[in-house]
Amino acid sequence: MEEISIKNNAQGTSEEIRIENGFIVLKHQNDTSETVLVTKDIDCSFIQFHFSLKGTSKFNFNEGAYSLNVGEESALLLYNPKRNLPINLEIGANSWLVSILISIQKFHSLFSTEAGYIDFLSTENKDKKYYNDSKITPGMAVVLHQLLNTTLNKYIQTLYTKGKAYELLSLYFNKEDADIEQCPFLIDEENILKIRKAKDIIIANMAEPPGLQELANEVGLNVKKLKVGFKQLYGDPVYTFLFDYKMEFARKMLESGEHNVNEISLRVGYSTPSHFISAFKKKYGTTPKQYVIALR
Repeated sequence: MEEISIKNNAQGTSEEIRIENGFIVLKHQNDTSETVLVTKDIDCSFIQFHFSLKGTSKFNFNEGAYSLNVGEESALLLYNPKRNLPINLEIGANSWLVSILISIQKFHSLFSTEAGYIDFLSTENKDKKYYNDSKITPGMAVVLHQLLNTTLNKYIQTLYTKGKAYELLSLYFNKEDADIEQCPFLIDEENILKIRKAKDIIIANMAEPPGLQELANEVGLNVKKLKVGFKQLYGDPVYTFLFDYKMEFARKMLESGEHNVNEISLRVGYSTPSHFISAFKKKYGTTPKQYVIALR
């Protein structure tokens, strides 16, 4: 069993943990404002599970001939027994992603008596390529946060990761989505649903977002649980997350070329363009005008 660090810096990390032959876990936390490229050769004997907990990522295939976007809180399963699917992954700014790579032989051993329960292990599908995307459940989100954020002695890190990877796969294939025992140090599933609702509320009202107390009341949490839970789930405090979201929203509006600075500043909640320009420069190190010029 070995642990290999692929990339490690002050703002983002990528890590490969080799559990055993045919069983690998990749953890990516890109907390920078830039897209990070990750590549890895994977042969056709592997099933790939990718869990996008935060932000967005893009998978490129066939030397860039086509691509597949994976949004926030989404899971992607890929398997093609007749063609290698090397990882060519663009991890977006402020994005977290966990991947489990497991050989079909190893995977079959986990479900030896239950193959009919898993669609692509059925007799008629076992030699066919398989693709599926789905939403990450609250239970899966808890495990993903444990994988990404728990600090353990390096001598038990691989053992812990192995257990959590198995738990994550169990929840992924659990059609009943039964309750799971929660780690006492993390928010429970009910709170995750409330915090996701809080995120949806502030995004829907980003021009005039509610205050923390009002937001907490609306989702049924006290302020402390909202603040702590939101940072656990999305990596930032509520209004830091909202600021980043607003700036990214504004950046995309600028790129479209269909809106001027005045329109964009009002859309994202700034009373004057000058305040918006200052915020944009704080985030991206350039003014909106300079950013647009650089796109030409």
